Amino acid sequence: MIQGVVASVRGTIVDIIFDGDLPFIHTILQAGREGAIHIEILAHLGLHRARGVALTPTRGLARGTKVYSTGSPLQAPVGKNILSRMFNVFGQAIDHQDEVTGVEWRSVHNPPPTLVRRSAKSEVFATGIKAIDVLVPLERGGKAGLFGGAGVGKTVLLTEMINNTRGRHHGVSIFCGIGERCREGEELYRDMRQAGVLPNTVLLYGQMDEPPGCRFRIGNAALTMAEYFRDDERQDVLLLIDNIFRFIQAGSEISALLGQIPSRLGYQPTMSTELYELQERIASTDTGAITSIQAVYVPADDFTDPAVVHTFSHLSASIVLSRKRASEGLFPAIDPLQSSSKMLSPNIVGKRHYTLAQEIRKTLAEYEELKDIIAMLGIEEISQENRNIVYRARKLERFLTQPFVTTEQFSGLKGKMVSLEEALDGCEQILADKYQDLPENAFYMIGAISEAENKSSARPRDDDGQKEKVDGSAGNAS
Repeated sequence: MIQGVVASVRGTIVDIIFDGDLPFIHTILQAGREGAIHIEILAHLGLHRARGVALTPTRGLARGTKVYSTGSPLQAPVGKNILSRMFNVFGQAIDHQDEVTGVEWRSVHNPPPTLVRRSAKSEVFATGIKAIDVLVPLERGGKAGLFGGAGVGKTVLLTEMINNTRGRHHGVSIFCGIGERCREGEELYRDMRQAGVLPNTVLLYGQMDEPPGCRFRIGNAALTMAEYFRDDERQDVLLLIDNIFRFIQAGSEISALLGQIPSRLGYQPTMSTELYELQERIASTDTGAITSIQAVYVPADDFTDPAVVHTFSHLSASIVLSRKRASEGLFPAIDPLQSSSKMLSPNIVGKRHYTLAQEIRKTLAEYEELKDIIAMLGIEEISQENRNIVYRARKLERFLTQPFVTTEQFSGLKGKMVSLEEALDGCEQILADKYQDLPENAFYMIGAISEAENKSSARPRDDDGQKEKVDGSAGNAS
């Protein structure tokens, strides 16, 4: 066993001096009482000096403390026995149950699959959420990002996708919490157990109060587990990451502690490489697919932030959540004009779906252009043709809202799952003015379009139902 001595401690960065040969990069070192402090080697500074980042708090670590090499990198448990369990970055169970047995331990540092092994087939991954399936279809084996600032519904949308895909998605779901709050982790575990989705799910957490090294490596551990189910068990894997920005942030903290010269806006100079090493392991191969849905925090709602820009380049679908739509009560608060998907092509989704999606975007874009005129002059001052565009757009906006199963206790509305065919039929009928006589309130927070008539007949209508106040919010309309 290689033994060294701590030379210096600066936050979570530790320098160690060895008498003989240095351990390899990524080797885990142990120090402190019963080896409780874990350090991962990041760099060799000379013939006998190495620099590492602590994956655990360095409380009690001092100069002269002895350090022992484990001879292996950070490892994660893989196997069927990890299902329904919750782990930390070291593969230790943190769900107050017995330790996991009958598992194999594998290094978290693996190369991405080669181009020869990757699948070139494009398939749509259905979610049961109207706004996503119609306007931003996801790719099986692809990467989708949920972009938004704080409090616009990223985590709610992720948990709803877990709930909606459990019946049709016969593979494994892996939830990776990077920089998660302890409260959020406990709530998600409890909700998933009550919903009955835990038996096919694995949860990993690098919590917000843990050192940056832990948050930086938890994503690698989750990918190692996902690769096992894809390659060994030949199953499809749904990988949910909340939040990928915290991964970049952890790398930035480590970079600053290492003394590296920061690049634009203070981010680490190696950000793009670190993100590539994580994202390129998420792929569809000849044995199975890892489909990833990642929440991406947007600092100060600035989409030009380098962390956001670099993340965009890896995704097959970008779902942008709008604070303005959230304030109007339009949930999920997906901005249809900023969101995009490479799957929205007539060769993949079909001509009807593609044409409808383009018509919806066109109608909503024309409504956005008319908003300023309506605010200044009123809707009576625009032409009848433009008024019809406004009425269609507002009904489409409300029809694309949806009550979620995960928010039933807050909204009091029963959650709905809507098939793609039902969602397309509803949008098509609204664009064709089939429900011209129904007030826009009837389309708010429903599932299929058939519920609009039932909702309208269940409540008294205004005599002037079609000419409702156009500049009001959906929340008031509900």
